[in-house]
Amino acid sequence: MKISQVIQFLETKAPLAYQEQYDNSGLLTGNAQNECAGIICTLDATVEVIREAKERGCNLVVAHHPIVFKGLTKITGKNYVEQALIEAIKNDIAIYAIHTNLDNMADGVNFAIAEKMGLINTRILVPKRNELIKLITFAPTAVAEKVRQALFNAGAGNIGEYSETSFNTDGLGTYKGSAISNPTIGKPGVKQVEPETRIEVILPSYLQQTVLNALFEAHIYEEVAYDLVPLLNENRLIGSGMIGELPTEMAETAFLSLLKEKFGLSVIKHTPLLGKHIKKIALCGGAGSFLIPHARAAGADFYVSSDIKYHEFFDAENQLVVADIGHWESEQYTTHLLFALLTAKFPNFAVLKTAINTNPVRYFLG
Repeated sequence: MKISQVIQFLETKAPLAYQEQYDNSGLLTGNAQNECAGIICTLDATVEVIREAKERGCNLVVAHHPIVFKGLTKITGKNYVEQALIEAIKNDIAIYAIHTNLDNMADGVNFAIAEKMGLINTRILVPKRNELIKLITFAPTAVAEKVRQALFNAGAGNIGEYSETSFNTDGLGTYKGSAISNPTIGKPGVKQVEPETRIEVILPSYLQQTVLNALFEAHIYEEVAYDLVPLLNENRLIGSGMIGELPTEMAETAFLSLLKEKFGLSVIKHTPLLGKHIKKIALCGGAGSFLIPHARAAGADFYVSSDIKYHEFFDAENQLVVADIGHWESEQYTTHLLFALLTAKFPNFAVLKTAINTNPVRYFLG
């Protein structure tokens, strides 16, 4: 199996189009056409993890965090980033990062966190907008089903938990080809009236060219009529953070104890407790202070994230409790998520979890 096959699978689960603009997900080192000897899943692709991959016979490291965020002008080994890159390149080890694109998936990083908390009725906290397109096309009624199925196979027609969705209207289409045209139905220079079906489907904007190629391949007309309409609709399966509910209400202190237990925490930094029982929980793995106002607006009782600065805690406005559990701590189960995805897809292939704790933060408890 080639490394490119692993990458292709990962990008069906978390398309690169859904990473944030500042991010650098994707293949960072290595040749995608090399044979894959084994995969190491990790949160961070540190030099220690690269060495572990070599020792365990793996030549692909799948990491959540990109080891390269900014442009590099030199690679001399002067810092941990350059050291990891040199080690990877010397040993022909590919590094693939799957970061905010996995964060933004409804079944991605935040869902893994919500599951660990035992939340139910989960949904994306802030769904993305302007990510959808409506395709409208017209096909002879006799081949409409063939065209529809081609669009579905290319990734169109998915809405939430429903696939192969479309709207269809029958009518009459007219056309008259020029003297040098080559119509599939009718004759050049003669007006043709043809029973046609108007087909409407929704697709993610990043699949636009793929779906159009499928349309042109399946359609029988020499010239295919179609419209592309950008939509303002929310894509409820893509976006930032997550919100859900505890199965039963619990005291704030009991929930803090649950967080300590489930995430192996020695300390939790939080805003003042409000002295009430809680049920609705919002969360975001990694640095999530930007979502505090959204959690508050959604009526969350608690917001769990990390990397929250002093002044950002004031954004709780005494309306919810904001808890910072640490960056690595909040995302630690991403390694397990990647391992589960890859082993399910490639059950007879060597997929491993790193044995290295890459968390650079320690706590002195006295």
